[in-house]
Amino acid sequence: MKKEAYEVEYYEPKSVLAMQADRREEKHRRKQKKGIRAGRILLGVAILLFWEVSARLGWIDDYYWSSPSLIAQTAIVQWKEKNLAYDIYFTSMSTIGGFLAGTLGGAVLGLSFWWSKTFAKIFEPYLVMFNAIPKLALAPILIVLFGIGFSSKVMLAFLMTVISCALATVSGVENVDESMETLLYSLGAARWQVFGKVVVPAVLPWMLGSLRINISLALAGAIVGEFIASGHGLGRMVIYAGTILDTTLVWVGVIVLSLLAMVMYFAVVELEKWMTEHLAIYRKA
Repeated sequence: MKKEAYEVEYYEPKSVLAMQADRREEKHRRKQKKGIRAGRILLGVAILLFWEVSARLGWIDDYYWSSPSLIAQTAIVQWKEKNLAYDIYFTSMSTIGGFLAGTLGGAVLGLSFWWSKTFAKIFEPYLVMFNAIPKLALAPILIVLFGIGFSSKVMLAFLMTVISCALATVSGVENVDESMETLLYSLGAARWQVFGKVVVPAVLPWMLGSLRINISLALAGAIVGEFIASGHGLGRMVIYAGTILDTTLVWVGVIVLSLLAMVMYFAVVELEKWMTEHLAIYRKA
């Protein structure tokens, strides 16, 4: 237990029973995590087995639904020809680029609402208006402006995420503890010191809460851009396969997209955990 005496911090040693309880709790958490991982793997395997058996026994039409074995064979062929690998790289980079730019831009925009109340009152209705605009409807315009290459996909992913992050940051700004700000000002703190010591730590949890949504929005934006016009990417693969009626190749693109979305989601979860830990350290400093 943490105590204070004469402004010196020290920790009271835990009893043996408390230490044993902590070990049991930690063991239970590890066992639960392993169970969750095993459950996810078993569920995925069960879905694939049922899909394969259904296709082989004629329960579903394999022309439309294909089968895991055919999809795997087609994916291996595409990978050997280096088409699939580059498409994954193209979609991933455009998604990550738009996600990072949108998150950073939205954070800066949202934090500016605290720095300047006048700017916040002027820009707030426009932020609401931009949020109401369907960003995907702008895809054809962006393709014309930035071409069918990498830039238009990044820009669309950026537009899908920047407003979302800005709104989350603004919500955090509105919930900053004003009494803490007043206390620091009374102690002679400068405005930038209040911003760094109070506002940023208070707003970060709100920003982190939007990361999981933003990565999926960024991926959706990149894919839609590839659907409309692109020379590369998983979205282009799906559209191309649909035009030549190759349903197995369509399923390759869909499944790879699903796996890519899952990988990005878990990467963002780990990033969120890492930033949360460092936020706790920053608050103690």
